[in-house]
Amino acid sequence: MPLRNNVTRLLDSRKIKYELFEFSPEKHSAEETAALLGVPEDHVYKTLVVLRDVRGKKPLLAMVPAGRELNLKALAASLGEKKLKMATQREAEELTGLLVGGISALALLNRGFEICIECAALALPPAGIHISAGQ
Repeated sequence: MPLRNNVTRLLDSRKIKYELFEFSPEKHSAEETAALLGVPEDHVYKTLVVLRDVRGKKPLLAMVPAGRELNLKALAASLGEKKLKMATQREAEELTGLLVGGISALALLNRGFEICIECAALALPPAGIHISAGQ
């Protein structure tokens, strides 16, 4: 039976075409996922949880290609923030309710997170981007 979760229901409700790939439950990095799919690393986007310096302000989700590191200074400048920092694994899981390796911006779409995605994603064809459906 195909996987059904909030992400697949969201995509189905908006009539967005997608292809679902299921992997073993072990954690897989974005780089490992690209290798398993046989696609370039810049086609697989990982979702990172980023904490803001302002108390009480909701963290944001940054989507970057596998194999690339998030430039926190550049992201902060683009958002008009003074300082940003990466959430620890524990913080990321507590804040999202998802396991690291399965954090999905789509699964968290209606949870109040600001979502930022690297501009390079705009150059990819719709079928060329791979993201987690959550775990």
